[in-house]
Formats: sequence, C-alpha cells, structure tokens
Amino acid sequence: MMFSKYRSDFPTLNREKPPVYLDNACMTLRPYPVIEAIRSYYEDSPGCGGRSVHRYATIVSRKMSECRKKISELFNANNSNEIIFTKNATHSLNQVAKGLSWEKGDVILTTDREHNSNLVPWLQLEEEQGVDHRVVKSNEDNTFNIEAFEDACASAGDKLKMVSLSHVGNLDGIAVPVKEAARIAKDHGAMVCVDGAQSTPHMKVDVQDLGVDFMAFSIHKMMGPSGMGGLWGRMELLENMRSIQSGGSTVETSHYDSLEWSKPPAKFEGGLGNYAGILGTSAAIDYISNIDLNAVHEHEISLNRIMTSKLKDVDGISIIGPEDPSKRGGICGLLMEKVDAHDIAILLDEAVDVMVRSGMHCVHSWFNSKGIDRGSLRASAYLYNTEEEVKLFADTLVEAVDALS
Repeated sequence: MMFSKYRSDFPTLNREKPPVYLDNACMTLRPYPVIEAIRSYYEDSPGCGGRSVHRYATIVSRKMSECRKKISELFNANNSNEIIFTKNATHSLNQVAKGLSWEKGDVILTTDREHNSNLVPWLQLEEEQGVDHRVVKSNEDNTFNIEAFEDACASAGDKLKMVSLSHVGNLDGIAVPVKEAARIAKDHGAMVCVDGAQSTPHMKVDVQDLGVDFMAFSIHKMMGPSGMGGLWGRMELLENMRSIQSGGSTVETSHYDSLEWSKPPAKFEGGLGNYAGILGTSAAIDYISNIDLNAVHEHEISLNRIMTSKLKDVDGISIIGPEDPSKRGGICGLLMEKVDAHDIAILLDEAVDVMVRSGMHCVHSWFNSKGIDRGSLRASAYLYNTEEEVKLFADTLVEAVDALS
C-alpha cells in the first residue's frame, strides 16, 4: 500500500504495539518534522516574532513570513497577507461572523449539518443584532439539497448577505458542492464563507476555483500543532473587517483618543503569537504539500468501503449518510441503536487499542432535530491508517454489539 511508508514518520505509530487511531476528524497525529520544529523554537530561537530585532526574533519573523507564504500557495490565495493565524477554525469563523458589519434583517444561510462553530456565532448575531439566520435542509441521506438552497437564496432576495457552509461535514464526511453553491450565492449578491476544517487535510482546496470569500481551517487536523488554525479572506474584505481581538500589533500606533489600525494580517493577530505553533505549522504544511491529497482522499474512501461493507447490514447499527462510501470520504458515522456509543468507544480502546470518537461531535442541532439523545460513534481515517486497522475496528464493533445487545 502506497501510504504505509508514511507510518514511520509518526512517533505514536512506531511503538512495538501501536494503537489504531481512527479519530482523525477531531485531530490528526503529528509527524517527526512537526515535533522537531516545535522543539527547535524553544531550544534554538525562542524570540518574539514581529517585535524585537535581535537574532532570535528575526529568525522567528522570517519563519512566520515563510509559513504564511506556504499556506497561501497551498490554497492558491492571492497573496500571503490574506492568511491570518488563529487558534482553530472556531476562532476563524467567529472572526468572520463578529468582524463584519450587519444590519437587522440581514439573512445568513447555513445548512442543517453545521458544526457548532458555524452555527452558534450566527445564532449569537441573531440574538444580539437581529440578523435572520436561516437553515437549509439537507436531503434525507444528509447530502446537500441544491434545489432547497436555490429556493432559500431566492426567498431571501436582496436581504441575503452571507452563506456559510461546511465544505465537508464532520458528522458524516459528506462534501457540499461549494463551487456551485458559491456561484448561486454570488448571483444573489451574498458573501460566501467556508468551514474547511474537514476538507483541507484530505483534498486539494483552491479558494480561487471555489469562488468563495473566506475559508476557516484547523492546522491540528492537518498534522500540525494543537492551538493552531487559520483564516483566509479576500484582502478587500479583510481590510474593512473589525478585529475581535485588539491590542498589541493590531494597531500601527495609538493615542489617548485615537488609533491607527494595522493592515492585515497583523490587524487580526493581537498579542504574542503561538510562535512554536507557527513553526510547527510550517513543517506540517511542508509535509502535507509533498503528498498527493487526491490520492489520500481515495485511500480514505477505500478504507471506508471496508468499514461500510462489514457494518451496513448489522442489526442495531445505522450508517449516517449515503451507504456509498465514496460520498462520505474517510468518515464512517454510526448510530448505535441498542448500545451506548460511549460504552462502545471505551470498550474498543481498552480491549483492542482502537480509538474512535463518540458523542454529538459538536453537531448537537442535527441530533436534537431528530430526537437522538445519545449521539453517534465515528471512525475517521487518514493517510497512515491501514486495511488491517479498519477491519479490526469493524470486526470488534460487530462482536461487541452482538454481545451487548
């Protein structure tokens, strides 16, 4: 298998008996170069990037600029100053929602499968500023309903100001046709924001080709450090957007009665940065840039086919989304009808060293709308996972459900 060669790059997979890590939709494992880059910051150049002029700080400043450039090239941004360092995609989406200006009655559209990070900020704006947040219902199999979306855009008319969509759902792995949706939204004069947390680690993403205005992403899902995310935005929009975190380098200068804002990206990066995280991010982008992400996506689908074939007909288990694994990428979301998902997750971990996610996956709204109060079990694969690993997961799950139900 072409991806097996990468396993040796990950320290947690180099143990005598490595665990089966299938919680990649939450956070991926980190390769040695990322860990080394973080270590090098603390040991070799622990300075304040963008501030001091001594050699430690100068080294960090240079590496920060290099990192922005790498990210901008990965996503085909117009220039590196359109890349903002954040804590995670949640931080990025909040910056968009709370940094733009709204009027009462402005319509914001999302789908019914959004992570809380792309729902709660809009609900907060609805509560505090009177915007009109509307939800576009998906098809019965959770796939994107383009006709319903077109109708929602037309119904909103000139009040439609923002369409904010998850590129790939963390609940089920289903991709939204963002390019087509963006074209429709633009025809109605709306901005388009994309939550790319679940797409950017698994497929090639080109923001120019998608035709969107903002994209949030999480570096910790891209083999990078915890506490690191990013936001891409079109410069003309960033220049007119407020920062939700002010102080420090967010201003060029200040007086007792006035201030002059910095230009992006500094305008949005208040306080000392996560410099170790940024250096680790740079190494992660180097690593992921040398991998064929389209091949990664196909590899994940092949692993999902194995899981699906073993689980689709098991009594007491229902797959969330279409049965066809090619429409769910590397995510296999499962409703456990007879046993508790948390109990199964603990059993898998303790019995056979298989790590999966259980719960609501921060998509409480979807579960609540369907009257499901126990959440689901989610196995999510990545490039370093193997056929043997997903077979172990599926076979053990079948045995456990049979024994406990």
